[in-house]
Amino acid sequence: MAVPTLLVLEADPPPRLGQLTGRATIRYANEENFAAQLPSADALLVWDFLSDAVRLAWPGDGPRPRWVHTASAGVDRLLCPELINSDTVVTNARGIFEKPIAEYVTGLMIAMAKDLPGTLELQRQHRWRHREGLQVGGSRAVVVGAGPIGRAIADMLKALGVEVAVTGRTARPGVHGADQLDRLVTGADWVISAAPLTDATRHMFDARLFGLMQPSARFINVGRGQLVVEDDLLAAVSKGWIAGAALDVFEHEPLDPANPLWDVPGLIVSPHMSGDTIGWRDRLGTQFLDLYELWADGKPLPNVVDKKRGYVPMHD
Repeated sequence: MAVPTLLVLEADPPPRLGQLTGRATIRYANEENFAAQLPSADALLVWDFLSDAVRLAWPGDGPRPRWVHTASAGVDRLLCPELINSDTVVTNARGIFEKPIAEYVTGLMIAMAKDLPGTLELQRQHRWRHREGLQVGGSRAVVVGAGPIGRAIADMLKALGVEVAVTGRTARPGVHGADQLDRLVTGADWVISAAPLTDATRHMFDARLFGLMQPSARFINVGRGQLVVEDDLLAAVSKGWIAGAALDVFEHEPLDPANPLWDVPGLIVSPHMSGDTIGWRDRLGTQFLDLYELWADGKPLPNVVDKKRGYVPMHD
């Protein structure tokens, strides 16, 4: 019996796949030759998870892989109607990024509450200026996104004594429905975006929603850049509608050096790094190897994406 052909949409550094010797015929593709190689693959590893090559090539001619795994939590860069309506199984990297992102969000909240950016700037200027910070414990947060990342954020914030409300697509135990978001943000000190990018969530954070937040509120986005209307956020922070914001993801990445978001007082910009801790690529590779063994043996896969919803459903 012939071994399966595994196509890897490569990025640097490449994944370590030596363990699959004899278990797969491995071929590598870049964005230029990916479409030509796609029909010959039984399985696809999207190692370059920032590429749009899968979505652009999938509608083409010829057979398609039976399984696609992306080394990312989000799958919005893959999905197109032809893939959604196919029998191909799509899995994601759930389990890798949740705790690092929760730590990052917690760090941002503490940094903003204690004005760490202001302290560092005053140190740079050799200026001694006493200020009073905010207390994080006892504050109220709304986490938008009830998947594993949103839940990890909520759990970590609760450990700090933050009162947390989580919103998702539909209401269920411990989760408020999307129809409750307006009500919840009006009383929140922190609004944290960790939602998947879908047709329902695209540009959901706009002037209307920022206008509902109280002037002391702060906004953090670690979900997808396209969840936010960036011009509306820029105006909200610049005009004092909200007290500040922190963005780790953007509509277009990398963020253009001339983009005005870089220079907004009270806005922290970071380069899509909230989930990336030392060794994260090795953990992604190990996860894929484990999944490949299950797939090759015909066993059920975890982390299966509901392609119509655009994320892995939670079953608890």
